[in-house]
Amino acid sequence: MSELDFSTTLGNAWFPSPIFTASGCASSGRELAQFFPLSDIGGVVTKSVMSKARSGRPTPRMAETPSGMLNSIGLQGPGIDAFIEKDIPYLISQKARIVVSIAGETVEEYSTLARKLRSVAGISAVEVNISCPNVENRGLVFACDPEASRRVIDGVRRTLGGELPIIAKLSPDVTDLVSIATGVVDAGADALALINTVLGMVINLDTMRPHLGGKTGGLSGPAIKPIAVRAVYQVHAALPKTPILGMGGISSGRDALEMIAAGASGVSIGTASFGNPTALITIQNELKELLQVKGFTSFRDAVGFAHRDEEGD
Repeated sequence: MSELDFSTTLGNAWFPSPIFTASGCASSGRELAQFFPLSDIGGVVTKSVMSKARSGRPTPRMAETPSGMLNSIGLQGPGIDAFIEKDIPYLISQKARIVVSIAGETVEEYSTLARKLRSVAGISAVEVNISCPNVENRGLVFACDPEASRRVIDGVRRTLGGELPIIAKLSPDVTDLVSIATGVVDAGADALALINTVLGMVINLDTMRPHLGGKTGGLSGPAIKPIAVRAVYQVHAALPKTPILGMGGISSGRDALEMIAAGASGVSIGTASFGNPTALITIQNELKELLQVKGFTSFRDAVGFAHRDEEGD
């Protein structure tokens, strides 16, 4: 087999592999570092961090569902100052490429978080999570409001300047994802993360009440993969020059290649890691082999392949 260029770019950030962790599924990488070197994958997308420490939502916080799971963690975390002091140095020591995910309750909070990250060395990109379904008030999900989405991204862009790439993480729980994606790109996003979890609920038949302490939660795992592939395909068709970090139910190299063919320039693995902590490495190896078997010499040639017509344009 010919040598494969497996690298990818998101904005102006280069990564040796298109395989990333999914925000929230590996915290800041310490758990997964027990099983493989964090430098072996494309990058670590950290759990979304906010200005102040948060204890998260009431328990129970997780529920198994057919082909997936629901989670309602509620952005529990240490706050940005402790994160910068402890987690960033750890990831740098592991030679990981770092994508810091930030989340806020106001436009100003996102800008404040961006300001604190601006002077921190060792960060490859910033993921702006405007789509977490587990905030206290569903009305605060910026990604469901085109104007609010644009304001958040515009504020972060002005704060960061042109150095760090901004990846806007969007929600699938909208009627017109393409218009919201277009709006955040116009406001300064360099790339998009698609998709966040899908809002769901489980009723506990023993109590006849919602099972999760927060009532609703985010559905992840294989159950949402077709939704994610559709979202990536539609957004790539509308914005072919905007890199997409695709996620949602990827548990094999074939799943990853499907997302890439739809238009993803990289893929994030989340739920699969809960059942198999080495899932990222397995998927990475399977994807490499698949690309070579199909005759690709460059990963980038596979991105958006499903959009080509029969003549191969």
